[in-house]
Amino acid sequence: MSTEPVRTCVGCRQRAAKRELLRVTAGSDAHGQPAVVPDPTATAPGRGAHLHPTAECYELAVRRRAFARALRHEGVLSTAAVEEYLASRADPP
Repeated sequence: MSTEPVRTCVGCRQRAAKRELLRVTAGSDAHGQPAVVPDPTATAPGRGAHLHPTAECYELAVRRRAFARALRHEGVLSTAAVEEYLASRADPP
């Protein structure tokens, strides 16, 4: 009997199936500055955090400064890449 992996959203703190959440990792932006980077295929190396792919959970995570804590990163992480990724998913085709 196989069970599906469960992760906790860093925004709303609700548990959900791993496939329902967006994985993010610590990386760098286009200017080489530390940033939170979306990893929709969940294949990037390193520590990851999970987030419901909604604006509400994203805003909660930013407000709570949850990305740096979950990714165990000291200092400020830009979240613009995640915001752009979520906005591109929300745009109608």
